[in-house]
Amino acid sequence: MARRAAPEVNAGSMADIAFLLLIFFLVTTTIETDSGISRKLPPPQEDNVEPPVLKQKNIFVVELNKNNDLLVEEVPMELKDLREAAIKFLDNGGGRGEDACKYCQGAKDPSSSDNPTKAVISLRNNRETNYATYIAVQNELVAAYTTLRDRESNKLFGKSFTQMEKELKDVNYSGSKDKLKEDIKKIQLLFPEKLSEAEPKK
Repeated sequence: MARRAAPEVNAGSMADIAFLLLIFFLVTTTIETDSGISRKLPPPQEDNVEPPVLKQKNIFVVELNKNNDLLVEEVPMELKDLREAAIKFLDNGGGRGEDACKYCQGAKDPSSSDNPTKAVISLRNNRETNYATYIAVQNELVAAYTTLRDRESNKLFGKSFTQMEKELKDVNYSGSKDKLKEDIKKIQLLFPEKLSEAEPKK
């Protein structure tokens, strides 16, 4: 009895389907990227330059120990209270004469910061500090600057600093990007972000 030949399967259309599926997944899949903390390093300093003298009252010390306990000015504090404490320090406006701050709305306590342009937040952490806690503290400190910048931006330009930054990144923004950059720079000069990170303790 003659053996019947097995019918061949046309695989040409299978390659087309596989190619279409590949294109579909490439178009619809979002690739997640790790994002870090945005920081601009200062330019290299010359050896013969004397460091500026900082008044102790213009330094706001935030410390994280190895147990992830938050100490602000050597006093224990909850993370939820950190933003308000930082705002109070930055916006104090306790300076006199050349150090006076005309736009500050703080308590004007002479024992606290003179001016937002002179105020420095010093963050110190332990090598055993939990990374998530470290990021959470960073976020609260940056949020303090953003809150104050939003306030001044709304007063001067009728919109928040956050909105202005979004508009600067928006490719469909119809206004003048140069004017927007100037306005953003003005707000940044009023409340410059001065976050100093000391070397982690062992």
